Amino acid sequence: MRILYLVSFLFFSGSCALRGQAYTVYDDFSQLETRIQQLSAKTTVVINFWATWCGPCVEELPCFEELTQKYGGPDFQVWLVSLDFKTRLEKQFIPFLEKNKLKAEVILLADQNADDWIPKVHKDWEGSLPSTVVISGGQRKLQQGQFANFEELESFVLGFLKTVQKVTGLSTEGSR
Repeated sequence: MRILYLVSFLFFSGSCALRGQAYTVYDDFSQLETRIQQLSAKTTVVINFWATWCGPCVEELPCFEELTQKYGGPDFQVWLVSLDFKTRLEKQFIPFLEKNKLKAEVILLADQNADDWIPKVHKDWEGSLPSTVVISGGQRKLQQGQFANFEELESFVLGFLKTVQKVTGLSTEGSR
């Protein structure tokens, strides 16, 4: 019984890869929060909160893929944090990932206590999807709603980084 529990725990709490599409499952927001806290001061992370059942979320995913292609590297990361239900993992989430072959890091956040963790992401976030938070140099900026195109997303991120650069002295250059 202990072995079954251990194998189940490792499968659902660690990185998973099926047919080449990797993703990580976090059962508790504290796991995501710890990753955020461990970021270097020079690292920028763009976190997009989305779900497979959210039409506007799915429509804007190619913008985040383009952002990953253009700027991605050790000092500039894009995390696609899905709020899909863990019970839909096999029937909806994994098939979606297999079909779309996303390049950005994919995380399934299965913590259902959203009222507790949403304000920790950003004090102004109302919990709507899609929503995006950019974190750099200890600063955060939130965009609620869908980006119309890549240029709008890029402008949002680079505009924020220019502001952070003035405050912290960080560079707005990508790592590529």
